[in-house]
Amino acid sequence: MSTSKETILVTGAAGFIGFHTCQKLLEMGHVVCGVDNLNDYYSVDLKKARLAELQSATDFHFEALGLEDEAAVRALFEAQKPSKVVHLAAQAGVRYSLENPQAYIQSNLVGFANILEGCRHHEVAHLIFASSSSVYGGNKKVPFEESDQVDQPVSLYAATKKSNELMAHAYAHLYQVPMTGLRFFTVYGPWGRPDMAYYKFSEAIMNGRPIDVYNHGDMRRDFTYIDDVVESVIRLLDVPPEVKQEGEDTRPPYELYNIGNHTPVPLLTFIQTLEEILGKKAKTNLLPMQPGDVKETFAEVTALNGKVGFEPSTPLAVGLKNFTDWYCAYHQVSVRE
Repeated sequence: MSTSKETILVTGAAGFIGFHTCQKLLEMGHVVCGVDNLNDYYSVDLKKARLAELQSATDFHFEALGLEDEAAVRALFEAQKPSKVVHLAAQAGVRYSLENPQAYIQSNLVGFANILEGCRHHEVAHLIFASSSSVYGGNKKVPFEESDQVDQPVSLYAATKKSNELMAHAYAHLYQVPMTGLRFFTVYGPWGRPDMAYYKFSEAIMNGRPIDVYNHGDMRRDFTYIDDVVESVIRLLDVPPEVKQEGEDTRPPYELYNIGNHTPVPLLTFIQTLEEILGKKAKTNLLPMQPGDVKETFAEVTALNGKVGFEPSTPLAVGLKNFTDWYCAYHQVSVRE
């Protein structure tokens, strides 16, 4: 990434990916304006602990606000004048979208529209925004490629993420704001989200509680380590897409990339790896598939590698060991208790 100091807006700064992205940008010498609404979808204490780590840096500025507040977002852009934006804020979780759909409409659609307007009116040089592997829905073709048809979402969360891609494309076309969407595949690692399976499984195994294993364990996930995700974001941030002329057609400055480890792991293998790291056997509840879930995710990352010469590759055992080391330190517990 460019060595010149820039002001970069990161939404979802107290979130998992946002926190790590802010850390990296600060290490690189940039000014980071972090935004988060600190909602209670999962532990606010964890979000505040992440923020406390960031706020030790003099070039980190934090604003607590909800992106659905149009006036607040407009004022934010006017005050901070970011040269680039990394939009990671969203109401996360496939399963929670069945319980509280309105949260997804407000945060993921209204909030994103306000970010797009801010980028449009303040000549932002590049907007990177979080999409999700969930947009592939029940796609049976693997690996998943960015060119695959993705108009049959199986959850409202997935539908909002596909909508984000369409909204960004429209703004790139109308206003020539460079936009890059990132389809993240099951991101995990230190400081991760407590609602994710790897976190819940670790907690349950260490405390002797059973874990819920859906589709009777017949599932595969493309687990992607957080450091690889951040490296992808940082590299892409400095290479915004350009307007392209293809014959008589003009293509807007808009691109999409899968961000995945391109090595799907069977769920039972994942559990076995966790058992070996923790030195404890898991007790399992084998259950049917949950509504909105999918059997397999598998990222094709040729486009990412072609663009920035990098693709995620951290082995699951390495990433899970790093996570459990952090988990034990954060919760002040021992693996072998």
